[in-house]
Amino acid sequence: MNRILTQTSLLRASLCALVLLLSACVSGPQTSSRPVDPMSVKVAGGVNRDFLQAVEYMQGERYPEAIELLQSVVEREQRLSAPYVNLGIAYVKTDDEQHAEESFRQALRAAPFDPVASNELAVLYRHQGRFEDARSIYAESLQLHPENLPLIKNLGILCDLYLQDVNCALAQFEQYLNYQPDDAKVAIWVTDLKRRAN
Repeated sequence: MNRILTQTSLLRASLCALVLLLSACVSGPQTSSRPVDPMSVKVAGGVNRDFLQAVEYMQGERYPEAIELLQSVVEREQRLSAPYVNLGIAYVKTDDEQHAEESFRQALRAAPFDPVASNELAVLYRHQGRFEDARSIYAESLQLHPENLPLIKNLGILCDLYLQDVNCALAQFEQYLNYQPDDAKVAIWVTDLKRRAN
């Protein structure tokens, strides 16, 4: 039974959300030291156009071209997490984990605890066997985004399959089912975890 969310499904969800973030930006730059609200950043037309082209490359699995274009985007626009997240995903797809991690960390510098960047970095750490690092990222991000379903589900997966923490996994999957009660697969996992807990 495959409990791991696929990169493809995460990619689709994050690409849609990230396109909306960049295309909806309408006003000037922030002057405070707080994280930048992506909805308040005015993005140059060329940056937005190149970002959208990079998204098309990623959807077509043309990752080297997406990387090249996204590198250009982040050189010109460093206030938003979306280009960094997509750059990290493209690096993951080309098996360049070092640059992927750097990109996800840059995304988190632009938008601390961004749920998509946090999830992608934690999935990368899980893949690398850095389970406690992944758990910390999930926990910190969930404090700000307690209803984010990919974070909840992937923390449950980490706890179940990698940390063998049945109670943690059960708590995450039950919380997930509160929001997605029709997810039959997760319901089966909960039944299995309850059986194992007894």
